[in-house]
Amino acid sequence: MDRLRQKLSTIAHGDHHIAAPLHESTVRHLLDLALPHGDERVLDLGCGEGAWLLRAAAERPGVRADGVDVSDSALALGRERIAAAGLADRVALHEEDAASYSAPHQYDVVLCVGATHAFGGLLPTLEAARKHLAPGGTLIVGDGFWEQAPGPETLQVGFREDEFMSLPNTVDQVLLDQWIPVHGHISSLAEWDEYEWAWTGTLSRWALDNAADPDSAEALRTAAQHREEWLRGYRGTLGFLTMLLRQQARSEPQHTLFRH
Repeated sequence: MDRLRQKLSTIAHGDHHIAAPLHESTVRHLLDLALPHGDERVLDLGCGEGAWLLRAAAERPGVRADGVDVSDSALALGRERIAAAGLADRVALHEEDAASYSAPHQYDVVLCVGATHAFGGLLPTLEAARKHLAPGGTLIVGDGFWEQAPGPETLQVGFREDEFMSLPNTVDQVLLDQWIPVHGHISSLAEWDEYEWAWTGTLSRWALDNAADPDSAEALRTAAQHREEWLRGYRGTLGFLTMLLRQQARSEPQHTLFRH
């Protein structure tokens, strides 16, 4: 992502810090389920400004977290918010490619919500998360699916027909990769609309309030294009599924003694 796209994306999420169509109450519920003890070590792959990590750590004094992203503008804003919340000693944001990130330890919870593109899709994301997840840990992953088969109007705005699958086939893909869903949330149309109106509206408002900025005109153009693609292209066709996934503990083969 080039610097201008990073800047505009960061501005667009100014009123909806979670970069996905999820209400705050949904985010809180997902975190409550994934962090039952409050002292977990958490990793967010493609963290943006670290909004998930800030929420996780702010309400749980034992949580320690790392976030990874390539957007320096989002990370800079995130570090400001984390410092203002007094969490800089427990939440660290790293500017590097999430696909190549390595840590000296594993994590109790790994997140990748709305950032599976960084790995090339859902299955590569699951494989990357597996490397970071401690035994018994939980993965929170959020990705798109087709609510209905995409028509020409959806494909014309840049989507590919094979970019996503139906909801049942998406879950089947996860199961075949040896993950067990322990919770799931399908974003409602209201969550989508709130997210998209916030994205386009916040960016438009910034452009109008900062007309002298050299990027103002591009911000207005980007917001208008995004709004058109959403309303006429994928609204009601593209869904969003967030799942909590775990893996069965591997055990040694059991040998049975038969008596004759």
